[in-house]
Amino acid sequence: MPCWLDFVNFLIKEQVHIYTQYIYIYVDFLYPLSNIMSTINPDLQQERNGATFNPYELTIWWDGGTEKYEKRKALEKLFLEDPELKDDLPLSYMSHREIYENSVRKAVLIAKKLRDLRDIGELSVDTYTALLGGTLGCALLKEGNPLSVHFVMFLPTILGQGTIKQQIEWLSKAWELNIIGTYAQTELGHGTFLRGLETRADYDEKAQEFVLNSPTLTAYKWWPGGLGHTANYAVVVAQLYTLRKFRSLAPFIVQIRDEETHMPMPGIDIGEIGPKLGMKSGNNGYLGFKNVRVPLDHMLMKNQQVLSDGTYIPPKNSALTYGTMMFVRVVLIRDASFALAKASTIAVRYSAVRRQSPIDPNRPEPQIMDHITQQLKVFPQVAKAVVFKATGDIVYDMYAHVSQEIEKGALERLPEMHALSCCLKAVCSADAASGVEVCRLACGGHGYMDCSNFPTLYGMSTAVCTYEGENTVMLLQTARYLVKAYGQAAINPHVQLVPTVAYIKKIINEPKFVGFSGSSEAIVEAFQYVAANKIRIAYERLEQQMREGAIPEVATNRCGIEMIQAAELHGRAFLALTALTELQALSQKVSPALSEIFQLLLELYLVDACLQKIGDFLRFITLTEQDVNGLELHLQECLKRLRPNVVTLVDGFDLHDRILDSALGAYDGNVYEKIFAAAKKSPLNKEAVNASFHKYLKPLMKSNL
Repeated sequence: MPCWLDFVNFLIKEQVHIYTQYIYIYVDFLYPLSNIMSTINPDLQQERNGATFNPYELTIWWDGGTEKYEKRKALEKLFLEDPELKDDLPLSYMSHREIYENSVRKAVLIAKKLRDLRDIGELSVDTYTALLGGTLGCALLKEGNPLSVHFVMFLPTILGQGTIKQQIEWLSKAWELNIIGTYAQTELGHGTFLRGLETRADYDEKAQEFVLNSPTLTAYKWWPGGLGHTANYAVVVAQLYTLRKFRSLAPFIVQIRDEETHMPMPGIDIGEIGPKLGMKSGNNGYLGFKNVRVPLDHMLMKNQQVLSDGTYIPPKNSALTYGTMMFVRVVLIRDASFALAKASTIAVRYSAVRRQSPIDPNRPEPQIMDHITQQLKVFPQVAKAVVFKATGDIVYDMYAHVSQEIEKGALERLPEMHALSCCLKAVCSADAASGVEVCRLACGGHGYMDCSNFPTLYGMSTAVCTYEGENTVMLLQTARYLVKAYGQAAINPHVQLVPTVAYIKKIINEPKFVGFSGSSEAIVEAFQYVAANKIRIAYERLEQQMREGAIPEVATNRCGIEMIQAAELHGRAFLALTALTELQALSQKVSPALSEIFQLLLELYLVDACLQKIGDFLRFITLTEQDVNGLELHLQECLKRLRPNVVTLVDGFDLHDRILDSALGAYDGNVYEKIFAAAKKSPLNKEAVNASFHKYLKPLMKSNL
């Protein structure tokens, strides 16, 4: 660690903060600090000079500690400074084939570097997270890595659903990339509704093999990343039939391409599904089967088994078979925070540089960030990024704890974890996608340009709303758990509910919430009352439908609106409580200056979240017009108080320019120069006159002469 960094750490411990000249703790910036300072946009520099806290301290929390910070910086230096991993031409000017082939080239380089890190003992889970699903990976392969599903889904599925013997056989091959896998569950005709999957695996007890078939076009596997032309193996989820009886869905390891020639195996119909809104280099594919035989021991049998004679042994809990998807949904909460961090960093920096529309006609055009309407668009996205990061860390720890319990055979908290991961995946991904779009709009016409990186950011973030469980279906799954919990509490007020739904009992014991003060604590408690009442309404209407003769499934459909509203409010109540507990706890561990920022972000997040749902609050909480006016004025006050520090706040996310990949959001703030430089890269600008002039335009203009 450089001696000057030791000096800064000493200053932080002594609670002395550096505001002037902005000694920014980015070890691996491409230029010396003096050079950076001399080229930074003066408006942006003035914002940094006026900050009241040290962004490095925020960065350390964001990264999870000094050690993780230093490892991240070293990792960024290793990968971002490698010229082989840089693109001279923007992806927008590449063909579909070129994008894929370039992504494979870089994915292989990344894999080789990972091997090198492993060989010297420097490989960790955080390294994989950064390169496969985190901000660093998006910088290197901004439209997706065709090998990601291999690491994120294929390997974890074998680990989570394979026996020890199967893990020994397959994990080493997959870990060494001797084979490349994908996870094939979703089909052309069915996605989140797993019971509707049509791919069949019929067990042939004489040959002790499973025979896989796609009986219809809609049974074709559709969407798996890397399936098109990258993977040669797949974990295939199919209907399991033994002794001519349907048993359950089951996962099978299937070889789909020859290991030497990469040609499709007999009976395999495989290809790529074509261009998409985003994730253009993910190589998503389709896969069909015609009498494809796989050995008995290729069915992953940790949770359910088929014996050689066809005897079926079911899992202890059917949810055990969905463990991989639950893990990914937990990870996606963190990804939502990263998406908002990138989008808000771009929008904030641009808002500090862009000057337009005088507020006072007697003064020069102001920074657009001085317009309160601009603040209202952008600042809450910064707060959400911080809250989602804190929540993602907490839920990840919860998942790790529950997973340990499951390994020991304790399944009591599995339904709670499933319900929580479903609704938070839905709420956070929806907020991230809409937040990215709000930030794009906040950047005006320039936000529409590809060089802003908003098109890619939006394409990647909105995809999360549908993959790993479409959001509406995720909310419905959570809602079923919630109404069941409410029913238990309604029948027996003394029942012990699990921690994340314990608040439901509040409205049973105390039907009305009175004395709303507008404090952070009051907003959190009000959120719980609102969520509990939404759950109550869903429960009561379900019961009413069934009393009138509807079967549970029909009743659930008829009450679907009430159920998704209940699940969404449950997720937002959890986010509010987590924001309160975590940010207040953090405020006790950091310097007074950063503590004030955390408290302000907490207030902004909670007040904004409350006002976004004010109709529900008015319905279930005793609120007066004065209370609502107070909330609106409190929101404006939060925006005003955050304004002097917001540039430094997004600087604290410590996002490298390569990671942002935005002409609008670069650290130096030279927006217009970068926009113009991006325009000059257009292949059309390589010639003064395009051939279409002589071929089409000139004959048109001369045709009437």
